[in-house]
Amino acid sequence: MIDTPYGQGRLYTRRARRPQATLLLSHGAGNGIDTHDLMALNDALPGQGITVVRFEQPWRVKGKPVATPPKSLDAALTLAANWMRVRTPLVVGGRSAGARSAVRTARAFGAAGALCLAFPLHPVSKPQVSRAHELLEAKVPTLVLQGTRDRFGRPEEFPEGIEVTPIPGADHSLVVGKRSPVSQAEADAILIESTLEWLVREVIT
Repeated sequence: MIDTPYGQGRLYTRRARRPQATLLLSHGAGNGIDTHDLMALNDALPGQGITVVRFEQPWRVKGKPVATPPKSLDAALTLAANWMRVRTPLVVGGRSAGARSAVRTARAFGAAGALCLAFPLHPVSKPQVSRAHELLEAKVPTLVLQGTRDRFGRPEEFPEGIEVTPIPGADHSLVVGKRSPVSQAEADAILIESTLEWLVREVIT
C-alpha cells in the first residue's frame, strides 16, 4: 500500500525474470485494474522481459464508484511512480482516465514513455472538445492503442504526430463486436504485440 493525500493506493506487481523495462499501468474512471486489456498486458509482457505493475487508485481502494478529480489521480500516480524506484526504464500507462493521467505526469517523474489504452480524445458526441493537447504536451515517446469503434475518439481523429495503433472492431473497452473483422484473441494479440514492438523500439534499445 502507498500513502497519498487522498488515501492509500495499491500496487500489484508481475515481475519479469530479467527485466529490461517496467510498465506502470493505472485504470480508468469506472473500472478497476482487472479489465481484460490491462490483464492481457499483465499476463503477456513479463515473459518478454517487461515487469508490469498495476496501480489501483485510492478512490478505488476505498470502494467508491466514481473517480476523484484529475489532480488527485495525477498526484497519486506520481507518488506511486516515485515510490517504486525501479532500476530499469519506467514507462507509465493506463486505460481511459488512466491514460490521460499517464501523459500528464510522465515527464514530471522522468518516465521513458507513455502507453495509452483507449485514450478518451473527446467526450462522446463532442469531438470539438479535444484532449489531444495532453498527448502532444507529454514530451515523451507515446503510443495510443485505440479501438476503431471507440466513441471517445476513433484512431483517424488523432492529430498528426501521435502514434496510434488501431484495434479493429474494438470499442472503448477494447472489446470487439460480433461483426468485428478480428476475434477478441486477435485484437488482444495486436494490443500485446504492438506494445512490445514499441517498447523495444522506443524504450529498451
